[in-house]
Amino acid sequence: MFATLDTINVLEHAEKLGKYISQSDIAHYYQECKNKLQQDKEIQTRIQEFQKLKEHYEEVQRFGKYHPNYSEVSTKVRVLKRELDLNETIANFKKAEKELEMLLNEISGIVAHSVSSSIKVPTGNPFFDNRSCSGGCGSGGSCGCK
Repeated sequence: MFATLDTINVLEHAEKLGKYISQSDIAHYYQECKNKLQQDKEIQTRIQEFQKLKEHYEEVQRFGKYHPNYSEVSTKVRVLKRELDLNETIANFKKAEKELEMLLNEISGIVAHSVSSSIKVPTGNPFFDNRSCSGGCGSGGSCGCK
């Protein structure tokens, strides 16, 4: 790739945009939640416990309901997952992570569509996106897409 003045200009703007994003309130809140999560020893222990249990669950899943510990392990995994999901620190982290992801998706959409309106930008799982479809959903336009 040859470095042209345009290329250098674009890279400088991209670097500035990255700095703006990392200095945003959303990014600061995400970092704060991430630090709280990483520093909470009890939660980290529970997460490690869940990861070990999940590995055991995957091993049990190979045999399905025919494994002697199938229902016990399945129940333990669901209970511990629910416990972790209801933890306030983890819930705050997941919320902050989702907000940052939405910001980055929105920015990538703006950048892509400033180049061309026909550029498709993946925004994650469209089932969970609370925006209207931007095309290609296969519903025949009933969702309002073009």
